[in-house]
Amino acid sequence: MELTRAARYAIAAISFVAAQKTNAPIASHVMAQARGIPERFLLKVLKPLVSAGILTSLKGPNGGYALARPATQITLLDVVEVIHGPIRGPQLNRFDGNVNKLDRDLDAVCRRCAEQMRRTLQRVRITDLAARP
Repeated sequence: MELTRAARYAIAAISFVAAQKTNAPIASHVMAQARGIPERFLLKVLKPLVSAGILTSLKGPNGGYALARPATQITLLDVVEVIHGPIRGPQLNRFDGNVNKLDRDLDAVCRRCAEQMRRTLQRVRITDLAARP
């Protein structure tokens, strides 16, 4: 699996918010500067995280972004799937309905790999990443 720049930025932003000593909202420009992320791109990444209930957004002069739930309850899988969509094995796209045994076997292997990846990402909490410099 390859993480896109958007997923890496989302993880960097959330881990930055989680590492703060306070739950006060953090302005996007503060996150962007601290993590070296272009703010315009960061704003595009933050929007689906708010929609998914991972972050909250507060408008106004003292506004910004905060975690919507404790960092111990947010996994790397949560963040990656918000940005990339569900992790799953490939779907066999046979329009003629003709799927052979090799295709079925390959599909099963890919589904097992995807499930293993999901389990691995689910074990990593944002707090694990926030603790790292």
